[in-house]
Parts: sequence; C-alpha cells; structure tokens
Amino acid sequence: MSSASFSESVPVSTRLDDRARKRIEAILGPVDAALARDFPGDRIGGQPIHTVYVPASAATVNIPSEWGRQAQSLVDSNSDVFSSLDSSGVLPTVQRILEQTPIQDLRIDFEDGYGWRADSVEDDDARRAGRVLAELASNPNGPRWLGIRSKGLAPHERARGFRTLELVLDSAGGVPDGFVFTVPKLRATEQVGAVVALCEELERAHGLPERSLKFELQIESPQAIVGSDGTATLARALHSADSRCTSLHYGTYDYSAACGITSAQQSLAHPVADHAKNVMLAAAAQTGVWVCDGSTQVVPTGSPIEVERAIRRHFELVTRSLERGFYQGWDMHPAHLATRWTATLAFFRSAMPAAAARVAAYLDSASGGMMDEPATAQALAAVLVRGLDCGAVDEGDLHAVSSSITREVLQGLLTRTVGGPSV
Repeated sequence: MSSASFSESVPVSTRLDDRARKRIEAILGPVDAALARDFPGDRIGGQPIHTVYVPASAATVNIPSEWGRQAQSLVDSNSDVFSSLDSSGVLPTVQRILEQTPIQDLRIDFEDGYGWRADSVEDDDARRAGRVLAELASNPNGPRWLGIRSKGLAPHERARGFRTLELVLDSAGGVPDGFVFTVPKLRATEQVGAVVALCEELERAHGLPERSLKFELQIESPQAIVGSDGTATLARALHSADSRCTSLHYGTYDYSAACGITSAQQSLAHPVADHAKNVMLAAAAQTGVWVCDGSTQVVPTGSPIEVERAIRRHFELVTRSLERGFYQGWDMHPAHLATRWTATLAFFRSAMPAAAARVAAYLDSASGGMMDEPATAQALAAVLVRGLDCGAVDEGDLHAVSSSITREVLQGLLTRTVGGPSV
C-alpha cells in the first residue's frame, strides 16, 4: 500500500485538548505582542534621499537655493559627463528638482562641522538657526525634514548641546514641522534613555506638545555596533527609544578612524563600513526606523580630469549604496546634489519597468484567487513607491504598464492588504 493511500484510509484525529492549547498560547501570546510592538514594519514612503549638513555659522534660509544653483552649474559645465551617466533620461527631471526643491532633508550642524566657539557665539548661532528652520519649514519648496546636530552626550559637551537645542526650539517658536535632532557618537544603550528623558523634560519645560520631539542616532563608534557584553548596542538602543528614534546615520570617518583604518583608505565602500552598515540595516529592519549612509570627502574640484573623476566616483558610491538597500546618504557639498539626484533617479527609473510588470502580474494572479509570494510583491511595491517619492517616475509611467497600479494599490501591497491578508 502506498503512503498516499495509507494516509487517506486512516482517520485523522486530534489529541491536543484545550488545556494543551492554552498552555502553548500562554507562551506565544506575549511573544506575539512583543514582536508586534518592537517590529511594526518598515516605514516606506517619505524617506528623503539625502541629509544635507551645513555648519551653523553658515546657515541661512538661502541654503537650498544656493546649493541648487551650484549643483546646476556643475551639471551645465560637465554636461557630457552627466549625459554619459544618464542611461534613463533623468537629467531634465534632475535640473527641475535642482531649481525648485534641491534639498529634502537639512541638518544645521553644531558638532564636528562647527567646532568649539565661545558660548556667546554659539548662543547667537543657535537662535539664528531656530529662525532659519522655522522659515524653511513654512516654505512649501523647503526641506520636508530639517533640524540640528548638537554636540554629543560625553561629559565635557552635553550641557552645551542641551543649551543649544533649547535655544533653537525657543527661537523657532516651538517644534517646526519635520524637525528632528541628531545625537552624535552613540556608544551605550543607556545614552538613549537619557535622550528620551531630555525630550520629555524639554516638552514639559517649554510647553511643547507631548511626544513632538524626535531624534536620530549617529553610529560613529565601534561600541555602537558591538558592546562590551557582545551584543549589538544599537539594536538594544532602538528598542529603548520609546518610538522617538526616526533613523540611524552612519558616520564614515569617525567610525573608520576608531577602527584603525588609515585616512587614505577611509570610505563608504571599505569593508569596515559595510559591516557596520549591515548591522545597522539588520537592527532597523521592520522597526520603522530609516537607515542613512554616511558622507564622502570626494568633491569635484581641480582640473577637468579631477572633476570628472570625482563626479563619477560619487555617482558610483551613491549607486552602490542604493544597490545595498541604503536609500539615503549624507551630502556635504553643493556638487553632491547633482550626482545624488542623478544616481538616485536613474536607479529607480531603471528599476521601474520590470518592477511594475511584476506587480501587475501579481495583481492579476491575486484577483484570480492566487496569493503566492506576497513578500516579493511587497518588495516590488517598495521600489515603485520610492521611485514615486523621489520623482524618478510618476503614476502615468505606472499606468502605462498597467492601469491597475496606483499609489493606493502599492500602499496596500506594502501593508499586505492587497492580494492577501494583512500580517
């Protein structure tokens, strides 16, 4: 007798009684609740493609337009180079973005890019930064996200950092739309608890709306990746942030130096950087926290050959990051906007035809009662949503592939409410 016929001929009985099921549920119920709390899902939609850092001494409301003009000038004076990089016809869109909305996320820097100055000087710069951020937040063409990087939590600097943050918020008249502050040089989980306490106390002392302050953690120390107990510090830190942490940012040069990498070899593409960023990516996965790549010192200056090499190198670095799942990175120079936007739009526009076709095929199958590979459909939808967000494609491009693909449908795939049950 075959195994198939044997299984069909034997009655199926269940022997787990209610007591047994309740015992198992008593174990799994709290686990379900903890997983739902700690890993609510990726936050796809709205992530900026970059964070622009400018020293507080140079911060004005004209930064976006000034940086956009300088980036446009680089494209115009190196049109042949950019044309050779543009395999998807994105340059007209890049030019329009550089003219209208070149910066998506702006951080006014009071830390390494600013240095130590007299308290009276930093006080004045902090007040001016608050006014600048408030004005930019009210500008529909201004950065959607903005804020400051204050000094860190080490004993010699934290009082100064707290004072600067307070002065910025006071001068801004509260918490501007899209405001977030960067906490540099995370080294211990307990530091995050202190930042949460700082947010609560600032909200209380300044009459700010409850839970209105958000922060991001900057990973610049090996201790943030591996703690003294052998655990991943930043993974534990994220779950100590009381849902106030919006993103993790990699600090290229401080981290590399702390690992003993010589200055000539420090790079976003160094294996040390890849390891740290992969830990960041794994720690943040399905938490709703974004991950941001670091900066590069490659700047297009010098001879025409040196300028071309720098343009191509930054384009390659941005593309490399995108291929590895890092959809945001630091820009430290106006010229970086040109290559950042070109590389990002080219990446997502190139990915659109295949991704849209596969989403359309999945939707057709789902409407026929099939629900295979929802995770794949979710990943494809994420590519298309990111392409829409950065302007690489529009809904007309998606409709040209299939009229069934809309942003609403893509959002449904991301939350698994299209083509299958929500999870």
